[in-house]
Amino acid sequence: MTDQQWETLLAVIRGEDIRPLPVGFIIDSPWLPNWAGYSFLDYFTDGKVWFQANMKAIEMFPEAIFLPGFWSEYGMSTEPSAFGAVCTWEENEFPFAKKLLCSAEDIDRVVKPNPKKDGLLPFAIKRIQHFQSEIEQASHKVRFAVARGPLNIASFLMGTTEFMLALSEDTERIHQLLAIISDFLAEWMNHQRECFPTIDGMLMLDDIVGFIGEKDFKEFGLPYLKKIYDSLDVSVKFFHNDAPCKVCAPYLAEIGINLLNFGIQHTLNEMKAWTDNKITLLGNIPPRDVLALGTPEEVKKNTTELIESLHDRSKLILSCGGGMPPEVSSDNIRTFIGTVETLTCE
Repeated sequence: MTDQQWETLLAVIRGEDIRPLPVGFIIDSPWLPNWAGYSFLDYFTDGKVWFQANMKAIEMFPEAIFLPGFWSEYGMSTEPSAFGAVCTWEENEFPFAKKLLCSAEDIDRVVKPNPKKDGLLPFAIKRIQHFQSEIEQASHKVRFAVARGPLNIASFLMGTTEFMLALSEDTERIHQLLAIISDFLAEWMNHQRECFPTIDGMLMLDDIVGFIGEKDFKEFGLPYLKKIYDSLDVSVKFFHNDAPCKVCAPYLAEIGINLLNFGIQHTLNEMKAWTDNKITLLGNIPPRDVLALGTPEEVKKNTTELIESLHDRSKLILSCGGGMPPEVSSDNIRTFIGTVETLTCE
């Protein structure tokens, strides 16, 4: 992210009037490798391929803010690997972390990983370090510490169904597990900032938050998310949950979050109301059915309808509802950016 893009992001979060409305996308391995002409495995194992794919995106779409920017990740395997999860890799499929815990009782043997040494985490750091000078020569900087969230990681370690059942059947052990994961994530976020002092933002991704009710969110979500967000003093506290967000929305400001990427289950107007307009929103045309599978004409139509539906254009970055999905074409991205520029320039 360039200095100008970073200042624009901060201005939107402060509620300043930005015209045209900014456009931003979360981009990572589901979209970048194949779009840039590489296989998934080459993207994950060859630092040069990773760097060139990211450079291609920022050079082709300089008007867009790509978040978090030069994201060094290994799909959903990054953090689970630090706990010892076996990760499977194929040439052109998403990597997958196999379940580590066979029962809630296995939580008793979970040990907090060392983010400086364990799993794929040192590789994620080294990848950026190897290309840091090239990133900065392109007028970009590393701005975000990034991690999957505590419920998300717990669901990979246990299995989603097993984790959801244990929320009610073995609450003490679930608190034990989430406390370990949260302490680890706080250390992991801080380690990233120690390695890259230009970091002034944090991004956490946790879709499991959207699958629990308010009571469970207040017990198992809010305190652990808040602990992690409180652990790092940065200007941008970004959260991604493209599962339903109505339950968590009223609590996001209390957690410290000031930027949210959410899905398509709710409208921008609804999310503004539920967050009391305290959170900057990143969204939300349908990512798969419109941005990926739609024609440019359909992208333009849907984007126009979204803009015309807005009651309040403050604290908004227009995007899709979630991260950039596979198979989004360059033409559709150009159409989205152009439509936003045309309709929100005044």
